[in-house]
Amino acid sequence: MFRRFCACLLIAAPAVTFGADKAMMDLQRDVAQLQESVKQLQRSQDEKFAKIEVLVQQALGSSNDAKTAVAVIQSGLQQGMRDTESKLVPPVAGLSTRMDQMASDFRTLEGAVQDLNAALTKIQTQLTDVNNGLKVLQTPPPAPPAPAAGGSAAGASPGMPPMSATDLYAAAQRDYSGGQPELAVQEFAEYLKYYGNTSQAPAAQFYIGYTHYTQKDYATAAQDFDAVLEKYPDDNVRAPEAAYYKGLSLKQIPGRKTDAATEFLQLIKDYPDNENAKKACTQLQSLGRNCPVKAPPAKAPAKKKK
Repeated sequence: MFRRFCACLLIAAPAVTFGADKAMMDLQRDVAQLQESVKQLQRSQDEKFAKIEVLVQQALGSSNDAKTAVAVIQSGLQQGMRDTESKLVPPVAGLSTRMDQMASDFRTLEGAVQDLNAALTKIQTQLTDVNNGLKVLQTPPPAPPAPAAGGSAAGASPGMPPMSATDLYAAAQRDYSGGQPELAVQEFAEYLKYYGNTSQAPAAQFYIGYTHYTQKDYATAAQDFDAVLEKYPDDNVRAPEAAYYKGLSLKQIPGRKTDAATEFLQLIKDYPDNENAKKACTQLQSLGRNCPVKAPPAKAPAKKKK
């Protein structure tokens, strides 16, 4: 019995050994395959890292090239700006000097023109004085009045001016500026009486009205300014100024605001480009009226084609 058991054991031993060897071989094969996969994966990663390194180096090279190009462009721009500045500064400085010189020449010319105008005005006034003197000389003297009982006639001729036009106007201006408006009004009135056709007459009439305006005698001032417009409508300085202050005077009189608005509208119509027309427009708006819009210039008719 024992012999049979031993014989069976000997027969079965090779089969067990063969099964263990096969499992070991399979395991070794799997390990080898896994090692091969790891090697392939490592080679693939090495190749990718190598490509990435090449791309990074290329990017760094491009960045350096771009930085160099920017530096060259910046240097060129700075040099160009320096060259332009060196070329433009001297001519601009010379032009500025010439403009300053021209401005000085214009101021000198303007002063000369003003002096010439003053001289012409003085000559005109002197000519008026001479004409008035000639008229006085040519007028036969009036017959002396019959002497009154116990005395003789005395006094100067009522048609004789008290002084020359220049002196009389200067005296009126001096009293006007010196705070003696009543005396100035009398002297301006005398000036208008004897020299009402001179170039200073519109100003004398205007100052009479302006004095009454500052004294708040608006009704009298409106009449004085209206006298400027009636007697001296061609005076482009005093006429629009008198029209404006006539409107202001009427505006201050109760119940005359409509007349004031009419005066302002007429001023804008007669003198649209005058500075007083702009102020009249403001006064119209304060009265609740619309300022008329200046009409554009008429277009010339188109030429017919031949």
